[in-house]
Amino acid sequence: QVQLVESGGGLVQPGGSLKLSCTASGSIFSLNAMGWYRQAPGKERELVAIITSGGNTKYADSVKGRFTISRDNAENTVSLQMNSLRPEDTAVYYCNAEILTVELRYLEVWGQGTLVTVSS
Repeated sequence: QVQLVESGGGLVQPGGSLKLSCTASGSIFSLNAMGWYRQAPGKERELVAIITSGGNTKYADSVKGRFTISRDNAENTVSLQMNSLRPEDTAVYYCNAEILTVELRYLEVWGQGTLVTVSS
C-alpha cells in the first residue's frame, strides 16, 4: 500500500503565496518523477509542475517564474511554492508520483487533492 498525503492548501489573496507539500508513504523502494496537477471547476486536470528523481523540472507556461517545485528524496516529499498567486490559479491541486514498490511494481499514485482558492 502506497499513499500520498497533501497539505498546505487554503484561501489566499491575489498576489499572495502558499506552499503545498506532499509526502509519500508505504512500501516504497524508490520514487521516480513527482509532480503537481490542478483541476479548476469545469476544466480538465492539467500539469502544473513536475520534478524527476534527478531534480530536473518542467512547468506549465502559466506558472513559470511564479511557482517552484522541489523535492526531498530522503523524506519522500515534494513541495510546490506558489508566489504571485492569481484568481485563475484557483483549483484543487493534486500530488502525483511514479513509485517503484518494494515488491518491484511500478505504480502511478495520486493524492486526495487540496483546494487552493485565490480571492480577495
